[in-house]
Amino acid sequence: MSSIPELVKHGREQMAKAVESTHRELGTIRSGKASPALLDLVRVEAYGAQVPLNQVAMVAAPEPRMLTVQPFDKSLAPVIEKAIRDANLGLNPASQGNLIRVPLPALSEERRKDLVKVVHKMGEDGRIAVRHARTDALSKIKKLEHVPEDDRTRAEKDVQKHTDEHVHKIDDLIKAKEAEIMEV
Repeated sequence: MSSIPELVKHGREQMAKAVESTHRELGTIRSGKASPALLDLVRVEAYGAQVPLNQVAMVAAPEPRMLTVQPFDKSLAPVIEKAIRDANLGLNPASQGNLIRVPLPALSEERRKDLVKVVHKMGEDGRIAVRHARTDALSKIKKLEHVPEDDRTRAEKDVQKHTDEHVHKIDDLIKAKEAEIMEV
């Protein structure tokens, strides 16, 4: 059986994981600047399996509008190039020997607005995950037996305070990402 502090701590950890996950997902959204995280979701058909790009190549951002991908195995270059092109990120990689250059085109106003919608959806998913952690913690606290009502109420307020803090963190992440995307 768990104690109230353990349940509150567990709820807080789950909320922190939801914020971290949202932060990671937002990093994969393209803004005006090149970031190796843009290609984190790209999966490559290699060695008979779908593997993340960062396991078969090194991704770097040497310039603000350019990513470079250096395959660990030269024979995978064409497959990696195709995977980046097919990832629906609006990128057109070009192979130069053992190096794949991925220029980042400037974002159109329409594309920026679409990306902001995606960012808001990711943010909402993060907030839902935080609220789910709150619901989970509160239901476990309610099920505890032989606990004074005052302790239970205090714990519920504590869980709600953590929920508000984590939702606020997600809102801040969304505002920052939106500003980054809309910056021309």
